[in-house]
Amino acid sequence: MKISWTPTARITYFEVLDHLAEKWTIIEIKNFADEVENVLSQIAENPYMFEATRKSKNIRKGFVTKHNALYYRVKPRKKEIELITFWFNVKAPYKLIY
Repeated sequence: MKISWTPTARITYFEVLDHLAEKWTIIEIKNFADEVENVLSQIAENPYMFEATRKSKNIRKGFVTKHNALYYRVKPRKKEIELITFWFNVKAPYKLIY
């Protein structure tokens, strides 16, 4: 399936990279980017591999790392996976809007 990024997904992805750049080294940044690519490859092959969220059965939550989740929507008619947002798992979940 084709993967598309919402503007929010792009922004939050770069926020994670910025956070890693402030606190860690280039190695952690590269590892995170590699993990994102790995997860995207997996969901492109098997879009329903991650559990649906409680709020919406159309939105799924996948884990990139133990600290970062990826929320995405599967659009079977369009044969598309829409990335919604990346989320630090330490943030308050009630602040998550999707």
